[in-house]
Amino acid sequence: MPAHMLQEISSSYTTTTTITEPPSGSLQNGREKPKTVPLYLEEDIRPEMKEDIHDPSYQDEEGPPPKLEYVWRNIILMALLHLGALYGITLVPSCKVYTCLFGIMCYAFSALGITAGAHRLWSHRTYKARLPLRLFLIIANTMAFQNDVYEWARDHRAHHKFTETHADPHNSRRGFFFSHVGWLLVRKHPAVKEKGGKLDMSDLKAEKLVMFQRRYYKPGLLIMCFILPTLVPWYCWGETFVNSLYVSTFLRYALVLNATWLVNSAAHLYGYRPYDKNIESRENILVSLGAVGEGFHNYHHAFPYDYSASEYRWHINFTTFFIDCMAALGLAYDRKKVSKAAVLARIKRTGDGSHKSS
Repeated sequence: MPAHMLQEISSSYTTTTTITEPPSGSLQNGREKPKTVPLYLEEDIRPEMKEDIHDPSYQDEEGPPPKLEYVWRNIILMALLHLGALYGITLVPSCKVYTCLFGIMCYAFSALGITAGAHRLWSHRTYKARLPLRLFLIIANTMAFQNDVYEWARDHRAHHKFTETHADPHNSRRGFFFSHVGWLLVRKHPAVKEKGGKLDMSDLKAEKLVMFQRRYYKPGLLIMCFILPTLVPWYCWGETFVNSLYVSTFLRYALVLNATWLVNSAAHLYGYRPYDKNIESRENILVSLGAVGEGFHNYHHAFPYDYSASEYRWHINFTTFFIDCMAALGLAYDRKKVSKAAVLARIKRTGDGSHKSS
């Protein structure tokens, strides 16, 4: 990248909105009892967004959990997808170089639709994007095929607000498999439906692009996730149809899904907790590599309103680099960034001692 572009990106980074940390409570169920504190301070976070702040007052009801109801359609489709992806691995050596490069490009494109789009822009409102960037991200998100932005954001806000409880759609206390993929193979816990239905989603309901995607999601995902990635290699450079289908489509899609799921599973079970030892989310570098910057998960749950989802800017964080590039082009703006003082205060108060400044 030209030096003047890097300089422009670097200078644009300083225009972010610096915010301080809201108070946090500890988790219940055997840990330190949460303190009675406000859930947020108006001047501390985005004034327009409060639904992703952890609610320490919510506790699971006592009693046996409801019986699992398997969604056999999802189980069968997920099994077939992963069998197709495994077969796709065996076909990679026979693929043309362009097919492999195209698969990598589609992986990065659809990953950004989740990380920079559904996650940091629409779920957390950590920055603002102009129409061309929002169009790019909504198309990329449709290729990712992980539910439409509205549903993805609703589940993710519930995950943050009621984390590690039955109202968390992929509660990691129910084990690695459940938080990774199992939650998609069974009916939602009644608490997820109850609490998720009460979240304020008016910001997304008012966004025409998000609601347009939701309205036409099924035909959109068929085109972007399956038809286009299969036809492009086959038609444009003569790849075999089988290689196009199993490598460019099934293998690429399965890899994007599992990279995203690892944020819910591995990044809640394995790693350090330098910012808040009272929550289960962890710093996991390997997850960050696969999920283009989403593995700094202890930081993210401590400061969900930081557009970088990490203390360290571009370090193993392609999504932050992408957003900063878009800011340099004038397509992204009002990026929220937690102050260093707030980070250090949180580390001192609740960190596990693994932070390099501790």
